[in-house]
Amino acid sequence: MVEKEIALINKQLENLTAKNFDLEAWKSHTIIFLERIFGKESTKVKMIKELKHDYSSWSLRDAAGTGKNSDPVIQKAREILEATKLELEQLGIPRQEEDNLKIWTLLEEEMTGKQIREIKLILQSEEPEKMEKIANIVFNLEKENMATLIVKLLIP
Repeated sequence: MVEKEIALINKQLENLTAKNFDLEAWKSHTIIFLERIFGKESTKVKMIKELKHDYSSWSLRDAAGTGKNSDPVIQKAREILEATKLELEQLGIPRQEEDNLKIWTLLEEEMTGKQIREIKLILQSEEPEKMEKIANIVFNLEKENMATLIVKLLIP
């Protein structure tokens, strides 16, 4: 599944070298992708949002004096995406773990310890009817607890 996310990042890396490169358009696309992968509060998203060309005289003087042939903003964008790509390759997509943790936390708030243990045992077993057995446990929750659980899952 991580291949799709890496392909998006590779495309954005490729777009950095386009002849008619537009930083703001590139940032918009990149932010959309990164928010979907890492969430709106990700530091990667914030770093991309902060990218901008600095046209102050000091900045222009420093860039001219270093002999660099590449734009420092594009270089920073490239570094952010390369680090992001490496993270995905090595660690996978973080949202899945966060979502699982959220679900378990909500289940623990609305279910008894015995029900949680039963669900964990079913998940670890090799039984073919796992879904039916877990659904039966959830179905037996009081209506108020089930409604609360569903609402908490829907609200971020």
